[in-house]
Amino acid sequence: MSSLRPVVIYGANGFSGRLVAEFLREYNVPFTAAGRNLAKIQDVMAHVPGIETADFESVATGGSVDELAALFKGAKVVCNTVGPFIYNGPAVIEAALRAGCHYLDIGGEQAWLREVAEKWGPKFAERGLLAAPATAFMSAVSAAAIQLCLETAAIDTVETLTMFKGVPTFGSTQTIFAVIQTDAYYLEQNQYKPWPRATRYDVSVPGYIQNQLALAWGGFPQPVWFKDHPQIANVRSFGGLLDRQIMEGVAATEKMFEEQIRPLPKAEQEKKLEEMANAVQGGTPPRENVREQRTIDVVAGRGTTDYIQCVVFGTCCYRQTALLQAFAAHNLIHAQPRKTGFASAAEAFGHRELLQVVESHGLAKARVFR
Repeated sequence: MSSLRPVVIYGANGFSGRLVAEFLREYNVPFTAAGRNLAKIQDVMAHVPGIETADFESVATGGSVDELAALFKGAKVVCNTVGPFIYNGPAVIEAALRAGCHYLDIGGEQAWLREVAEKWGPKFAERGLLAAPATAFMSAVSAAAIQLCLETAAIDTVETLTMFKGVPTFGSTQTIFAVIQTDAYYLEQNQYKPWPRATRYDVSVPGYIQNQLALAWGGFPQPVWFKDHPQIANVRSFGGLLDRQIMEGVAATEKMFEEQIRPLPKAEQEKKLEEMANAVQGGTPPRENVREQRTIDVVAGRGTTDYIQCVVFGTCCYRQTALLQAFAAHNLIHAQPRKTGFASAAEAFGHRELLQVVESHGLAKARVFR
């Protein structure tokens, strides 16, 4: 049991979990920092700025549904930071539902979003609970920007681009490789259509002279969020790092996977991908620098005779993610979400509210162009 603290951070010993704790402290939200290794959790929490003023406890737990449900019992919100979510998400979301908790996570794997929407969304809605995966920089911000565009433009088609500069964490690297094996979809007339595999896309990014290299990268959450939208019928999402050399390597890995690894049994595929991910990420990256780790989201919206573009210039994608988690958790403690069941953070808490909170912390600012 979480000692009746309203929020549980699962995976608190990780890079993102530590940042979530930092922002929960700023919101004055009591929390339980949970994971499998108590010593690591305690060490990580000891280095959170201002932790001496936070109301929290550190708890070790196993990863089974029963163990997690027992931990979550008495809490209101679970912030899951343990990816890849296509592997680790099912047990955590089931435990959250069993314990009667709202569920948030930081994953952006489209395959996981589709599973939550189809399998877990109705069950959470029946209980009046929210299931909001991908409450994170990598899609939540652009989803809010889409809603901002819808306020003034008669559009039915959007393309989104999400890119950041920085060193991916261990969990992000594992996820980048894990999604290579999954099928990626875009939305065409409210129907899923498969992206061609191992395909790279040159993109023009506002604020940069050189073109960047982007990938469909598992498909992104936006097509899932807008699958049944009454106005938006077509969605294509791209993304990547603002480092062409790194993206060239990821694109080459995707091609190699299709040629050499996809023919193998699924278990062998997963093993090979994990080995490859471990080989390229050796440890925890340094704390983000606002002058270096910049981010950008671009939303281009088109209707029959209308057009709109929203560009969100930002910095520090992991801090944005942690802030969104803390903002969402704080809201869920004090009020019901605007939508229960499966929903994006923009649907659950308001798109303008999301954009305002990242702007108020100096992490991002949206600009609309007509």
